[in-house]
Amino acid sequence: MIKIAIMGYGTIGSGVAEVLEQNRDVIAKQAGQEVELKYVLDLREFPDSPVADRIVHDFKVIEQDEEINIVVETMGGLNPAYPFVKACLLAGKHVATSNKALVAAYGTELLAVAREKGVNFLFEASVGGGIPIIRPLYRCLMGERIEEITGILNGTTNFILAKMDKEGESFENALKEAQNLGYAERNPEADVEGHDTCRKIAILTAMATGREVNFEDIYTEGITRITDIDFKYAEKMGTSVKLFGSSRMAGGKVNAFVAPVMIQKNNPLYSVNDVFNGIMVKGNMLGTSMFYGSGAGKLPTASAVVADIIEAAQNLERSLAVGWSSEKQAIESMDLARFRYFVRVAGSYRNKEEDIKRIFGKVEVVELYGMDEFAVLTAEMSEGEFKAAAVAYDSAEQARSDYGIKQMIRAMI
Repeated sequence: MIKIAIMGYGTIGSGVAEVLEQNRDVIAKQAGQEVELKYVLDLREFPDSPVADRIVHDFKVIEQDEEINIVVETMGGLNPAYPFVKACLLAGKHVATSNKALVAAYGTELLAVAREKGVNFLFEASVGGGIPIIRPLYRCLMGERIEEITGILNGTTNFILAKMDKEGESFENALKEAQNLGYAERNPEADVEGHDTCRKIAILTAMATGREVNFEDIYTEGITRITDIDFKYAEKMGTSVKLFGSSRMAGGKVNAFVAPVMIQKNNPLYSVNDVFNGIMVKGNMLGTSMFYGSGAGKLPTASAVVADIIEAAQNLERSLAVGWSSEKQAIESMDLARFRYFVRVAGSYRNKEEDIKRIFGKVEVVELYGMDEFAVLTAEMSEGEFKAAAVAYDSAEQARSDYGIKQMIRAMI
């Protein structure tokens, strides 16, 4: 019998306990022996829960119990998750976590400790919730050279953007509804400013390259400046706006970013709505495959954690080749990334056509009835080229005492 401990009995931790109980026979068959939950670490008491008799408040109980083979970390955050997980690995215990902040910040170190101690540090649930993506990268696609990973990696922002797209909601109202439904925190900054997606694409990029990726090196832009007017233009153009985390790899170089992107209906990610996530992975031999499902939620995420528990149980005596090395992966400047650009401009196109064409070159013009503005879709150019063009255009507008660019959204069209 394998005995495990769960650290953190919140939404995901309680979900793990539930899956372990409900699927006990399936898990035992896959693990090769029964898996028993011995301890649940939490500051609180849970007198009416099924694990009331297994609650402990002292981490040392888990760390020092030699019967505990596998520890699950579902506390979230970095403190005390980081010191607790590191101590478990040093004690020769396998660890499974759903904590993307931990993996993004300390994954390199924790993977090295796990290898040194001959145990496993597993983190399937840290990206995409219940969607299998980490394991496919190191198992199913192990013979591929990964060229691109692009995905909708945050259910909260996808819910907000879908509400704005399908129902014409403002950002503020869509966010409020997401909070009322429990999809967004009271402080939604990590989601709406793109930080959550950034950590996830950093983890996926590290998995694909085999090198450490510092999430702070990835250009990150959230959805707070996207408006319902942008979606009115998108509807007319047959497009939508999604928050992408994307990483493109070629010749040892990586360009990665997080930003709202305008996409057409023929893009597989166009139909990923509500709180669902979708991840496209392009391999040099396979081509493009897509992973879709519940990117968060109690039981979907817990299911991914339990899959890691089973993998650890199947490999109690060896460390799997999972993760990446301590070698640093450089991230190219965002200025080198190439897109078309959707640009909203104040005033009448008829009065500004000359400047637009002179500075941006050939463009497609989009106008909405009754609006004192217009939009253009540029040809493909680098981010650096667009920045220079935008500065030149705004300078020309200022010279005419007129307002320039109102909005810009990158487009994969």
